[in-house]
Amino acid sequence: MRLALEIALARGAGRLSRLAGRGGGTTLPGKILATVDPGALAVLASRLPMGSALVSATNGKTTTAAMVAEILRGRVRLAHNRAGANLVSGVTSALLAQENAELGLFEVDEGALPDVARRIRPRAVCLGNLFRDQLDRYGELELVAEGWRDAVAELDPAAAVVLNADDPLVAELGRDRASVLRFGLDDPRVARERLPHAADSKYCVACGTPYDYAAAYVGHLGDFRCPECGNARPELDVSARTVDLTGLERSTFELKTPEGSRSVELTLPGLYNIYNALAAAGLAIALGASLDEVAGGLSRFKAAFGRFERIPAGDRVVLLLLVKNPAGTNEVVRTLVAGRAPVHAVVALNDEIADGRDVSWIWDVDFEPLIEGLERLVATGSRAQELALRFMYSGLARERIEVVPDLAHALDRGLELTPPGGELVVLPTYTAMLALRRIAAERGLVRPYWEAA
Repeated sequence: MRLALEIALARGAGRLSRLAGRGGGTTLPGKILATVDPGALAVLASRLPMGSALVSATNGKTTTAAMVAEILRGRVRLAHNRAGANLVSGVTSALLAQENAELGLFEVDEGALPDVARRIRPRAVCLGNLFRDQLDRYGELELVAEGWRDAVAELDPAAAVVLNADDPLVAELGRDRASVLRFGLDDPRVARERLPHAADSKYCVACGTPYDYAAAYVGHLGDFRCPECGNARPELDVSARTVDLTGLERSTFELKTPEGSRSVELTLPGLYNIYNALAAAGLAIALGASLDEVAGGLSRFKAAFGRFERIPAGDRVVLLLLVKNPAGTNEVVRTLVAGRAPVHAVVALNDEIADGRDVSWIWDVDFEPLIEGLERLVATGSRAQELALRFMYSGLARERIEVVPDLAHALDRGLELTPPGGELVVLPTYTAMLALRRIAAERGLVRPYWEAA
């Protein structure tokens, strides 16, 4: 009776918040319930007849979880935190919002994963990657990996663990488990010529020797091997071969799994989205999806909000691409340059709690490839001045940079610079992305992010 009253209170608060246009339905109900009853999340999760699955990564967890949801659509009723609220409050809110759910599918903040996993006791966990991100909040990667290691060790022995075998820190987590599904890229044709300077996990987790890479794909992700002790990328259970990256519109690859192979076409560009697709395929298979269901779901999938999302704006289009750390931003830049480098761009840098107060990471981003064809940059956000300075050091002439701290005004300026029928590239950090989508929603261009499908 007490829990029922607490749930009713939390749901009522969420409804009032949404009616007020604040979108608090993604976190507020769960925050209230978790505060008044810390054990409520475990109780709610235990009621799911098919249990729960968790997805965590520095980059790509929202897209990966959304891909899994698309694969499972029509097959099972999901409780899914699709708006990206990925702390205890967001996961609790998702459970409150889906009373008749059979399976929980939750993306989880990498720092919150150990706590959420202990409460939920998931039947499957997918761990995508670990990149340097928000050092003022998370600390170095080894600290996050240590928390993940403890979380994996505490899982039920029967729980499935899906790991990115191309990430040395993540691959190591499956060493002592029986039920592990490992995924990675297997096409050296699309590898970088060398490991990028901002790569993170470059040293052997066993002996500290620098890894040799037969293929380096995204940041430090790739086919690694220690020349000293022989520690190397494990065998792949799920892999992408024959990769074809087609501009900014799509990518194709051969999906190889223990159940066979299928050709997959994604309506998303970039190697990092192929990694997201592999993670989703691995988790969906672990949850019982067939290979046909996996291939069909991936082919149907549309971009998650803010991640290569196209928003019509009159006779122009805004292409919104979230950036938040060196590895992810470098891949966005790489994909843009390989596809269709922008002539005009808006880049938004905020330093709110959810972004990380320390924005020194922008100096490790290789913005330089964007410079050659860029006629005008609009720098915006709370740290617009520092962003403008970074682009000046990249070699962009001062007269080509406009500093417009207000996000709405910066968006208007970018659209003004964009010719009719053109596409404006906007690269925002997390809170700037949410704010820009809120501006677009207020103008009737897009649905509010907490309602995003």
